[in-house]
Amino acid sequence: MKVSDFDYELPKELIAQTPIEPRDSSRLMVVHRASGSIEHRIFREILEYLTSNDVLVLNNSKVIPARLFGQLENRQVEILLVQKVNERIWKCLVRPGKKIKPKVVVQLNEGILARCLDKCEEGMRLIEFNVNDEELLKVGEAPIPPYVRTKIPLERYQTVYAKVAGSVAAPTAGFHFTETLLAKIRSLGVKIVEITLHVGVGTFRPVKAESVEGHRMHAERYSIPLDVVETIERMKSKGGRIIAVGTTVVRTLETFARTNLREGETDLFIYPPFEFKIVDALITNFHLPRSTLLMLVAAFAGYELTMKAYREAVEKRYRFYSFGDAMLIL
Repeated sequence: MKVSDFDYELPKELIAQTPIEPRDSSRLMVVHRASGSIEHRIFREILEYLTSNDVLVLNNSKVIPARLFGQLENRQVEILLVQKVNERIWKCLVRPGKKIKPKVVVQLNEGILARCLDKCEEGMRLIEFNVNDEELLKVGEAPIPPYVRTKIPLERYQTVYAKVAGSVAAPTAGFHFTETLLAKIRSLGVKIVEITLHVGVGTFRPVKAESVEGHRMHAERYSIPLDVVETIERMKSKGGRIIAVGTTVVRTLETFARTNLREGETDLFIYPPFEFKIVDALITNFHLPRSTLLMLVAAFAGYELTMKAYREAVEKRYRFYSFGDAMLIL
């Protein structure tokens, strides 16, 4: 398939700039794969679609304050921590890139210095800091996506169940859950389990290839506890459903299905056609045109149904992207 097959027209005003409050008051589009029908609900009404034969799988990765600002030659410099290499050394995205050459030193807040050691793949820089991670992250801010132009505090760019620090972008499908809603879901007999996948720079990267097959995913670290595997296998054996909260959970579980490894890195790229071996239902947000996330959704729901759902979402003025509304695909 061509990457252009996953393009669609989106009015800029539909890109959500702020989170909705309360979290579970966002809209929910329910897409039925079997019938091709679409319903329009409120997220907290997701309770009506869940039963005691379900396992709800969450990604408990926590976003780190990975966005740093500094000064170089009286110009503001932005540094995004992407991947830790070793103590005090990170792979980073930088802006403006042309100014950050090897041996250049950027002055950050609180007297912190960032020294460029080398250039890396895809325009990244290898940067050494003069403080440890704890001190460095004290001056960082939430790594809000570039299409959000409002300042959002880090605690609101997290799920309510975020625990394991390591992501540079949030697993946003989980934004819609509140502690109260999760308690109500448990009261239905739904099993709620947690895996970890640290969301990396791939979330920010556009697909530059013309054909879908020409794109390569950045590897991201994941971990699945043994008891989660056992819970999923028990539910699958008796015909229950595994419901993934977000594309990160889908990629983690489907990686495990192919490797049998509970920990490691995944660069699994899911696009049509794809055989899903674990995931039976998906909760996700509305994604960017031409993105790998939209391709994954199309692989799960079917290309035609996915594009139909997106056209309807635009028509009915759904809110899009990280702080937008949700879709439940059954």
